[in-house]
Amino acid sequence: MSMMNIVILGPPGAGKGTHAQTLVTERGMVQLSTGEMLREERDSGTELGRTITDLLRDGSLVSDEIVVELIRKRLAGDGGGGFIFDGFPRTLAQADSLGELLEEAGAPLAAAIEIKVDEAALTQRILGRSSCGGCGKLYSDDANPWPADGACSDCGSTEVVRRADDNEESLLTRMGEYYRKTAPLIGYYHALGKLRVVDGMGTIDEVKAEIAAILDS
Repeated sequence: MSMMNIVILGPPGAGKGTHAQTLVTERGMVQLSTGEMLREERDSGTELGRTITDLLRDGSLVSDEIVVELIRKRLAGDGGGGFIFDGFPRTLAQADSLGELLEEAGAPLAAAIEIKVDEAALTQRILGRSSCGGCGKLYSDDANPWPADGACSDCGSTEVVRRADDNEESLLTRMGEYYRKTAPLIGYYHALGKLRVVDGMGTIDEVKAEIAAILDS
């Protein structure tokens, strides 16, 4: 299977993490999260790691140059079936830098996949989600409700966990922030002919199949 690099876009709760993990498991792709890369480099003891530690300690923003350098280092390693960029790029300048890096590596971006959702329906979906405090199994009030006997079907725990920020006011704020920042990127990748849109309101299997069709085309 040839190596493919993709950017995955979508608002909070659209399922980016779920589908990225499927690609990691089933296609051997490598998910690159900016936050994870920063933490790994911070803990590595390198000069760049010490710089990141100082910036984070002072509450300063980590520059695009540093993030790009982290990505450059990861691209030099084993990319398996390709890299999934999640949470980067966030700006047009970052999108330009990423495109240049991938061209230099000889593995240009294959697609920017937007998981498109209906905002009102997604809000209700998120408000209805929960997880087991014992094993972490995910539940949904509509698709996979918490068992009627009050015990997790996997581990038997009776602890139901809901995220503190899974409330309507917080969701509207987070979605507004996402669309404000991401709209230019959607236009950017559309202009490059790289944008591919999947229906994020389908079932997990339906969205998975749409993403697979894009990667296999």
